[in-house]
Amino acid sequence: MADTKRMVRIFDTTLRDGEQSPGCSMNIADKIKVAQQLELLGADIIEAGYPASSPGDLESVRMIAEIVKQSCVAGLCRALEKDIDAAREALQNAASPRVHIFLATSPVHMKYKLKMKPEQVLERAVTSVMYARKFCSDVEFSAEDAFRSDPDFVCKVFSAVIAAGASTVNFPDTVGYATPAEFGARARYIIERTEGIERARLSVHCHNDLGLAVANSLAAIEAGAGQVECTVNGIGERAGNASLEEIVMALRVRKDYFDADTRADSTRLYPASKLVSQVTGVKVQPNKAVVGENAFAHEAGIHQHGVMANPETYEIMTPESVGAGKKELVLGKHSGKHALSKRLSEMGYKLEGVMLDEIFARFKKLADRKKTVLNRDLEALVTDAVGAVPEKWKLDYWLINASSSVPAMSAVCLKNEDGGMRKAFCPGNGCIDAAFSAINELVGKDLALDTFELSAITGDADAQGEATVKISHNGGQWRGRGVSTNIIESAIQAYVAAINSMEAESRFR
Repeated sequence: MADTKRMVRIFDTTLRDGEQSPGCSMNIADKIKVAQQLELLGADIIEAGYPASSPGDLESVRMIAEIVKQSCVAGLCRALEKDIDAAREALQNAASPRVHIFLATSPVHMKYKLKMKPEQVLERAVTSVMYARKFCSDVEFSAEDAFRSDPDFVCKVFSAVIAAGASTVNFPDTVGYATPAEFGARARYIIERTEGIERARLSVHCHNDLGLAVANSLAAIEAGAGQVECTVNGIGERAGNASLEEIVMALRVRKDYFDADTRADSTRLYPASKLVSQVTGVKVQPNKAVVGENAFAHEAGIHQHGVMANPETYEIMTPESVGAGKKELVLGKHSGKHALSKRLSEMGYKLEGVMLDEIFARFKKLADRKKTVLNRDLEALVTDAVGAVPEKWKLDYWLINASSSVPAMSAVCLKNEDGGMRKAFCPGNGCIDAAFSAINELVGKDLALDTFELSAITGDADAQGEATVKISHNGGQWRGRGVSTNIIESAIQAYVAAINSMEAESRFR
């Protein structure tokens, strides 16, 4: 059976469609971290961005294309020569580049958005693919809003672009309108009626407006689609996209039904999910399939008894299979580096050398302040240490005096990148306001605090507090994250981290 199993390609668009989701923007350092994690996971294609949309997006696609070697790197383009030229510039150093061209084919899009006739759309699709093929052998064409399009017209367009050199044709449910039975039947229709389809691969890209993106994608795979476009945690426009981790595990767990698989390393799914959640600041709901906090939790007594007797009574996959780690005793202050390295490896993090030493030093400090160290604490340590932006400012110390009868007063000392120390004393409407006001004075900027979130990483009494802030200045917005057993310190760390992101981006510009 294994020898006959067909492989479905994973086209990950977390860095393009996922980042378009409100509140999910990432800086270049974040994007590179995510791209590297996706490469480790085994994504066949990583859509790194939309190069023509901004100089920053072009630069991030260029940097990712230079770093990623094991996955194909794609850049999205409208069916315009200037967009394709931007993609060519961004992908020129990619080991395996792909130009991804999209053009709408539905009546409502052609009439109201494109203001083009069907024959004009057909001509534009063909000429854009031919233009892209002049410098890139791997060209994908997407018929935007394909499910609401005339299926015979889609077949006609696909036949023409395949003849023009497209090696992948994408059939998206752009607005999440389809049901699984309909979408599977339509995918089968496209395969049967598109001339030359044997020379190309049919891809699908499903949105989740009705909560059916994963089901529709699986229906298309069952019908013969060879590529599925998805995102980590299902992030994306509006209600999001098909979830990468759910697609991978559905095919893996139900291989008896689909007889199809992906080359994804499923043990990297949970680390990828946590990384995307942390760099975007968008938390995964506890009951999220595969990677949610409760995905392998059992509270009912009858469930607990069954799982203790045999996990298969209530678990169709193991937490280890998705990289969530074993259900075991946590590490403590007496644990050594070998034990820490083994646990991190079980969680999907392959760290060694200087980076392992750095994580171990942070772990020891945390273990001295915290009675028990759980897997989520370790995830926070790794996220903070790996790939952080350059620190122009670093917290040296802080002091807050506050009571119910007098305004809070803060003293904050920051160390700059040259080793110099700056101190400021400020009052405020509460501890956090006083500390942030002092930091604004130290860095010489009147920064606006847009959002401030505080949560416990674990549920124990001495849990670390995780603070996430978004600040804005002169029309730009930056995110920062801080972790500490002291919630005020975690808030200050998050604020300083956001400022460092702002400073790093300003230097790039």
